[in-house]
Amino acid sequence: MKSYKTLLFIALVLAILGGICYVYPKEGLSVGGVDLHFPTLTKILNPQRQLDVEAYLARQDSLEAVMQTKQDSLEHYRRQIDSSDIRFWFPGGDDTFFDDLFAQLEQTQQTGRTIRIIHYGDSQIEMDRMTNRLRAYMQNRFGGGGPGLVPFATLIPSLSVSTYGTGALVRQSPFGDTLVVRANGNYGPMVQDFRVAGSASSTITAGSHRSIDDRLRQFSQFKMIFNNRPGPLTVHFKDRKGLFVSDTSVEAEGVHAISWHLDTATTSVGISVTGNADIYGIMVDNGPGVAVDNIPMRGCSGHQFTQINRDQLAAAYAQMDVGLIILQFGGNSVPYLKSKKSIDAYCENMGHQIDRLHQCCPNARILFIGPSDMSTREDGELQTYPFLPQVVSSLQHMANAHGAAFWSIYHAMGGEGSMAAWVDQGLGGADYIHFSQRGVDIMGDRLSKAFDNMYQMYKMREEVQDVQ
Repeated sequence: MKSYKTLLFIALVLAILGGICYVYPKEGLSVGGVDLHFPTLTKILNPQRQLDVEAYLARQDSLEAVMQTKQDSLEHYRRQIDSSDIRFWFPGGDDTFFDDLFAQLEQTQQTGRTIRIIHYGDSQIEMDRMTNRLRAYMQNRFGGGGPGLVPFATLIPSLSVSTYGTGALVRQSPFGDTLVVRANGNYGPMVQDFRVAGSASSTITAGSHRSIDDRLRQFSQFKMIFNNRPGPLTVHFKDRKGLFVSDTSVEAEGVHAISWHLDTATTSVGISVTGNADIYGIMVDNGPGVAVDNIPMRGCSGHQFTQINRDQLAAAYAQMDVGLIILQFGGNSVPYLKSKKSIDAYCENMGHQIDRLHQCCPNARILFIGPSDMSTREDGELQTYPFLPQVVSSLQHMANAHGAAFWSIYHAMGGEGSMAAWVDQGLGGADYIHFSQRGVDIMGDRLSKAFDNMYQMYKMREEVQDVQ
């Protein structure tokens, strides 16, 4: 038989068998009490592969080995972090505390969000000290730019940005001495505002100091938050070259926000207002990512947040997309805390502040940063304030008990007696309380490293979950 006839015969047989497979009932046929079954066409065309048990088990063993290696690495990394002087203390020991924040920050380039980290503190963070190092780390890691939330007028200079306000302005705040009016809680998220009664203007210009990170020098997103009082408020906005000009009027009373977005980033803008309003601040950012706000409160103990009108503060935070609030306080109180009773009272009050911030900004994580080592003279010798270690320990327990994480400058700089050594090496100030510029840069970098440690742990956990 010729080969083509053989091929046709095979094709015919296959077609007949295929036809039988197609029409043959799935449940089979019963002939003379005997059940006859024929494979379906689906089973013929898609045969079930026989499991190679040895290969399967080898593959599973390999996956489990990889998973175990990653889990072992994660546990090792966790132990290393927990023994570090720059560790965080978390409520309930939960080292996933920042995971949700990291996850949101990773998505900002896709979601277009600008997530804020607000850094409140005493004079240790004035002039954007310490905050600027954390901002540089966060923005290099997650994107974003600009100096963040700034007041309508600056009373204390900053390396990062200049804000010059003129006109009918009166500063309202529960702290400080310059142009201060106590305003029955109407202070907003900067724990101060500027009341306008008539006309006023503000010019915002990028800092020019050589130490400033390049990401701070470009602005493209702006949002002014204010509490409008009776009567309309008219706001005029323009960039440095006058290429973008906007006029907006707001009639309704209460907390509002006005936003401006530039197609091309600039280094300076001007804002003029006419009317009656309390201006809480202006967010100066650049692109999606993370914004880190520096809010120094010279001389403060950190007890001022419960003095802010809760509803107004909550309304302002709702305009800001806050992911993390940092409270860095305690140094101004240490010299006056000389008994367990006084320490407990301070910590109890600080717990109320954290509770208030949780109420006003429920989606934000809170981190409390305890004071540095501070030296005083005892019997003619410089030594750590006697109750400072107990203050640090009590603040850690207080913060965790109120759902906040804790980070200790005291431990990060070396513990008891370390400030004297920092001063001797040019890293501390002559008052044995504050850091020098070089010293505070180091401390800002250590805080950034602590965050990076937690971010790396977060990524390792993700890898373990992917293997599982």
